[in-house]
Amino acid sequence: MAMAMNVSSACFCVSGNRRSVNRVRAVASEDFAASKIKEDKVRLGGSDLEVTRLGIGAWSWGDTSYWNNFEWDDGKMKAAKAAFDSSVDCGITFFDTAEVYGSGLLFGAINSETLLGRFIDDRKLKDPEVEVAVATKYAALPWRLGRQSVLAALKESLDRLGLSSVELYQLHWPGIWGNEGYIDGLGDAVEQGLVKAVGVSNYSESRLRSAYEKLKKRGIPLASNQVNYSLIYRTPEENGVKAACDELGVTLIAYSPIAQGVLTGKYTPENPPTGPRGQIYTPEYLTKVVTKS
Repeated sequence: MAMAMNVSSACFCVSGNRRSVNRVRAVASEDFAASKIKEDKVRLGGSDLEVTRLGIGAWSWGDTSYWNNFEWDDGKMKAAKAAFDSSVDCGITFFDTAEVYGSGLLFGAINSETLLGRFIDDRKLKDPEVEVAVATKYAALPWRLGRQSVLAALKESLDRLGLSSVELYQLHWPGIWGNEGYIDGLGDAVEQGLVKAVGVSNYSESRLRSAYEKLKKRGIPLASNQVNYSLIYRTPEENGVKAACDELGVTLIAYSPIAQGVLTGKYTPENPPTGPRGQIYTPEYLTKVVTKS
């Protein structure tokens, strides 16, 4: 699994609404690890969608504004492709992307959705039976209004991915306004068969409850809330988000569970991350992490 969680990919973890924290243990046999991952699937909330408990986030793929030292080249492309293939080889088949990852809107080189779609196509040529679960996200930009904006954005995402539907579609963050229309759009996407399940991301407890109730009226479960959650960032335990997810049966998906590489041991006070991450995970911050561990 370590190969899959390379510089080109970020891991995320699905909690499965368990109240206890599961420990991830390293095992010597890759074959054994892969078989266990395939068996260890979790259902997202009240939906029928089951995915591997570990997933791969494609935030860095094609990005040149936060990751990759502001450049994207053939070497990074090959590293991303190798990360994808290694992940699938290990049994990790849940991939999370977003329409803004690598997009021109954020001065990216190539859209992450486009890359993921290519990687899936290439893999299917070699292994037609492979099943990959794709999650992507809608950007709640201020000029986007109404449920139709969600459907239009989803269809554009599907075009980039080269898919007719995705397993999970999420609102990437709450909008400044128009949030009720966005939730309506999620429900429409389910009813039109464009997605198997819907979720939100970066939602507070109150927004989570509101989205859950609005979808519930249509008989559609809110499958997930994807939030920043790791051993060194435990805010969801403190702000009521995790408790609300447990209460409502909404799966909490933890993004950056290895803190953008910090918890892998790759970075030290003497060797901090480069680029914008270095402004967050400074030598002083990393010293505290080392001290706590």
